[in-house]
Amino acid sequence: MEPAEDRLVAAIARVLSGPGPEVRVGVGDDAAVLASPRGELLLTTDLLVEGVHFDRSRTAARDLGWKAVAVNVSDVAAMAGSPRYAVVGLGLPADVGEPWVVELYGGMRAACDEHALWLVGGDLSRADRVLISVAVAGEAPPGAAVTRAGARPGDRVVVTGSLGAAAGGLRLARLGSPEAGGAAASAAGRALLAAHLRPTARVGEAGALARAGATAMIDVSDGLALDLWRLCRASGVGARISLPDVPVAPALVELAGVLGADPLELALGGGEDYELLATLPPEAVDAARTELGESFGLSLAEIGDIIEGEGCTAVDAEGRERALRPMGWNHFAGG
Repeated sequence: MEPAEDRLVAAIARVLSGPGPEVRVGVGDDAAVLASPRGELLLTTDLLVEGVHFDRSRTAARDLGWKAVAVNVSDVAAMAGSPRYAVVGLGLPADVGEPWVVELYGGMRAACDEHALWLVGGDLSRADRVLISVAVAGEAPPGAAVTRAGARPGDRVVVTGSLGAAAGGLRLARLGSPEAGGAAASAAGRALLAAHLRPTARVGEAGALARAGATAMIDVSDGLALDLWRLCRASGVGARISLPDVPVAPALVELAGVLGADPLELALGGGEDYELLATLPPEAVDAARTELGESFGLSLAEIGDIIEGEGCTAVDAEGRERALRPMGWNHFAGG
C-alpha cells in the first residue's frame, strides 16, 4: 500500500502547474533539478519540527544544527550534486533564549564548513515549538544529476556503509533504564548515538557512484524498504533483495538485547541512516566498491537485483521469499 506521505505528495503534484521549460526534475525526487548556464541547479528543503523529529530535552542545540544542514546536504548528494548555498527559516517559542540559538547556528556552521557550503540568509519567527527549515542549493555538471528514475532490470542494488545505527541511537536515547545508561557510555552506544545525532552526508561517495555508472540513487532517510520502494516506483521496476546481504550496523547487533529490537528490522525500516542506495550495472560494481574503499574507507554492499514488474521481494537465508512492504518513517502515520 502506498504510504500516506507519498499519496499526499502525489496529490499536491497534481495541483501544481507542472514543470517549466528549465525544470528537468520536479516534485518527487530528493531534489529538484533545474537547467542553469553552469550546468544543473539542485534545490531541496527539509523541515525539522520539535516533538516530531526531535526532543529538545534530549538533543543538544549544536547537534540539532548539524543535523538540520546535513539532511539537506544528503538530498543534494543523492542526486550526485555538490552543495553550494543554504538559507534557514527558524521558528522559536518564548522559552528559547539567545544562547540556545547561537549553539544551534554553531552546529549549522560546522556542518556547512564540512561541505564547503555557505549559509547566506534566512528568516526568524515566533512559534509554539521549535521549527527549523533549511533549504540548500547545489549544482551538478550538465546531465550529471542522478535521479530515482533510471534503474533498469538487471542492475545490481547496492548500499553504502551500514544501516540501522541511527534508529538504534534514537531508541537508546529514549530508554531510561540503568542498563541503557551503561550501554550509551560504551563504544557501541556512542556509535549509535553519533549516527542519530550527527549523520554523515555522502557527497564525495555519491560522486564516485555516479562516475561508476549509477543508474538511479536515493539517500536512505526514511528506511531501506521504503526508499527502495520509492526508487523502484520512480523507475517503473521491481527489486529482489537478499536479507542476509543487508549491511546491519555492528553496534546495533551488539546492543540488540538492550534495545529490545531486531537489528535487521531496524536496518530495513528505521530510517535516518543517510547512506546511499543506488543501482549499478553488474560490471560497474567492483570499480565502485574499490573507489569507495580506497578514497573514503567506506564499504559497498550488493543486496539484490532490479527486476521487471513492480514491488519489492525479500529473500531470507533459507531462500524463502516474502513481499518487502514499504515500511519506514511516515510523518502522516505516526512513523
